[in-house]
Parts: sequence; C-alpha cells; structure tokens
Amino acid sequence: MPARALPMFPQAAKRALENTQLRRNMGNATSTIRQKRANVVAEVVDWEALRSAGSAIKQRVMRHLDEYLLQLEAAVQRAGGQVHWANDAAEANRIITDIVRATGVERVVKVKSMATDEIQLNEALARHGIQAIETDLAELIIQLAHEKSSHILVPAIHKNRSEIRDLFRSTIARGQELSDNPKELAAAARHYLREQFFTAQVAISGANFGIAETGSICVVESEGNGRMCLTLPQTLITVMGIEKILPSFEDLAVFLQLLPRSSTGERMNPYTSIWSGVTPGDGPQTFHLVLLDNGRTNVLADEVGRQTLHCIRCSACLNVCPVYARTGGHAYGSVYPGPIGAILTPQLLGIEQAKSLPYASTLCGACYEVCPVKINIPEVLLYLRGKITEKASALNPEKVVMRQLAHIFASPRRYAQAQQLARTGQSFFIHGQVIDRLPGPLAAWTVARDLAPIPKQSFHDWWKQRQSEQVQEPGAGSASMSSTINQQEDQ
Repeated sequence: MPARALPMFPQAAKRALENTQLRRNMGNATSTIRQKRANVVAEVVDWEALRSAGSAIKQRVMRHLDEYLLQLEAAVQRAGGQVHWANDAAEANRIITDIVRATGVERVVKVKSMATDEIQLNEALARHGIQAIETDLAELIIQLAHEKSSHILVPAIHKNRSEIRDLFRSTIARGQELSDNPKELAAAARHYLREQFFTAQVAISGANFGIAETGSICVVESEGNGRMCLTLPQTLITVMGIEKILPSFEDLAVFLQLLPRSSTGERMNPYTSIWSGVTPGDGPQTFHLVLLDNGRTNVLADEVGRQTLHCIRCSACLNVCPVYARTGGHAYGSVYPGPIGAILTPQLLGIEQAKSLPYASTLCGACYEVCPVKINIPEVLLYLRGKITEKASALNPEKVVMRQLAHIFASPRRYAQAQQLARTGQSFFIHGQVIDRLPGPLAAWTVARDLAPIPKQSFHDWWKQRQSEQVQEPGAGSASMSSTINQQEDQ
C-alpha cells in the first residue's frame, strides 16, 4: 500500500454515485451474490456453530501467532521450501524481485492475490523489467484496463459484459469478431492464458491458509488458473500475510465450509490446491514462502482492532453493505474496499492516512451478521472513529461540540437550562411537526432525516409535577395502586 494519504471517501463516493452504469452494475452483482450466499448458508443447520468455531480458531491463532509462525517456518523448511520474512512492502518486493531475477526470466504468471496487490508487486517487478501476467479472469480484465480492483473476490465487479467485450477487442482478442456472450469472453481469455501457462517458468501466488502443523499452503479458486500456476512452473513464490495461519489440518476443514459459502455462494470451491514444500519430479522444484507483516503486528497489538486480522477475505461484508453496493470499491482508494477495508486499511496504513474510511458506513450491522468468523466490524469502526477524534485538533468542530455536551450533561442544572433553551429556539426550525433542517454544520444531519421536536414537558418535569400532586393529596397514589392491583386480581 502507498504511504501517502488516501483520497477522502465522501468526495470519491460522490463521484462514484454520479456514474449510473456503475450503480446498476454494482446493484445487480451484489444482489446476485448475496442471494446465492443466503441459499447455501440456509442449507447448513449448524452454520452458527461453524462461525463460532472459525472465530475461536482465529482467536487462538492471534494469541499464539509467534509460536505458529515459527512452527510453520520449520515445517516448510523440512518439506524442502525456503522461508523469507518481510517486515514491509519494500522488503517483500525486494525479496521476490531478487528471486525472479535469479531465475533469469522476464515474465511471471500470477494467481489472484490480495497480498501482492497490497504491496504493489506488479509495479515493483515492472521497474526491473519483469512482466507479471494476471491469470484470474477478473484480475486479467482489471490489468488489461489499467484499473484497480473494486472487490475482494470479484475485482471487475464494476464492469458489465459489453464493457469487457470492448476491452478484449482492443487487447487480447484484437481483430476478432467477439460478442458479449460469457462463453465467448471466457474462451478468448482461455486462448490467451494457455500460452502463458505453458511457457512460464515462475509463478507467484497468495495463500488462503497456511498450516503450521505441516507447512502446507492452501489456495482455493474457481477457474483452474490457480492449479495451472501452482503445478506447471519450475519456481513457485507464495506471498502470505502472517495472519493467514491455521494450527492444524483439522482446522482447515472448518474454513473450507465457511469460505466458499460466504464468498461465491458455493458449497465448495471447484479447485482447492494444497502443497507442502517440493516433491521431486512433480510440480515446482523450488518453493519460496514470503511471510508478510506490513503493519500486521501493529494491528495485533491493539486489543480491539486485532479482530480485523481474523478476516479470511470472503467479501460477504461487501455484498451486504448498502454503502459499498452504491459506490463500488474504487471510492475507498484502497486494495481492501468495503466494511473490512474501512477497518483494515486505517490500521495497516495508520489512522492519519485513511481517516475518512471508518466513516464510510451506516453502522447498520449487516456486515457483522454475515461475517463467517464473527468480526464485529461496527465495534471496530466506532473504535477507530474515537481514535480519529482523539487525535483531532482542539478546534475540531466535533471535538468542541462533544466537550460542551459533556460539560452540560455533568450538571442537572445546566442540562435543564439547555433543554429550556433548545425548547425555545427550536420553533424556528419546526415544519409539519418535525425539525427538518438544522442550522450551520448541523444541517448535514437533517438532509436525510427528520428530528422529533423537544416536548413541551420533559419526563423529569412530569415526574416532579406528579410527585407534587401526590403530596397535596395524601394517599391518592396508594389508593390508585391498590385499585390497579385489585383489578388485575379480578381478571
């Protein structure tokens, strides 16, 4: 990820909302995926138990991450692989570039990987004259269009078939008669990629899971491109975030049920590739595992924020988010869009670099409900908003208002006076029995919502009046209560 500050989300979202075609594409795609997920999840009677199991495993990994990382390193080395530790993106890119250059090749094939996007590996390789070919269909589309991914699982979700047809006609299928039929588009991509697979000597992948017990790496995908990359080239380099570890093979069984249902709405992934080091005469003969930190240990140190590292990159939270479904992923300015990106990116980059993202949410809680490992995204969003406010200038409007409110709420007398003042002043803003527009900066609050007017009598005042009336009429309260009890007993 770049060190520079990301664009402010409100401005980027406004531009995205002006794109009618984008909104239509996003609406159709997210609703389709959402319904598929709901159908296959409903089939699993113990779905909530699976979610709890996944959450518990991830919590255990975070508690003992240092031990599991060393266990994984030892297991990979026993199986004939080499392990490299990368503290940040620059170090990871240098390690990978050196490995590729040592092979003497100028072209590599890639399996879809969020981690390599995070460190901007393609750009780093290009600076050394090495071309990286994306083999995932959606990633290929994005690469050919010179765009960034807009979805964790479906990077080209913002494009429709006609747009993809026009792109292919001007790139990999130049001069061919090509319709927007999905089969024809897939065939064009397959024809182009087949040559890349058969001639590549080096492949680069990400990792869905790494098994500490055996040193095995697991990649799941739907197209078969991953299987080609993971078996045909002589050298395989895997970039894995340090949080992707699972303790044992038994734990993998839980996630191979959670992930496909939450991501693609399938009961299982069409291709699940698992390998341990190297096997003479079978598959890549050189295997390198690059363990990437890049800010993750800072996230781990945060008691509230560390649950973000439980993420298995399923994208379920994106597909249910009303904000993401309307703006798309580019508005977030990050490799990780949507609700999970709104809490992961500020923690990896630093709050100051992405301070608008924790506000890119309605806090409706839908993301928490669908998360397969029960990450409480709304909780972390609020937590990060609090940190942003704490770091804000003393003259920050929100900070000034909250400080004044704290002063008012600390005194019953001041609170009563403020109520009376507001009750008097609100008359200028009441229209049709509601407050439909507040003054100054507060006007933004009432653009999309109405407020109920402050009642003429507060509950506190009503209670005092009631107590006063009971004192003036001794026994009235007791008689009334006795009457109510007698009526209930009669019923």
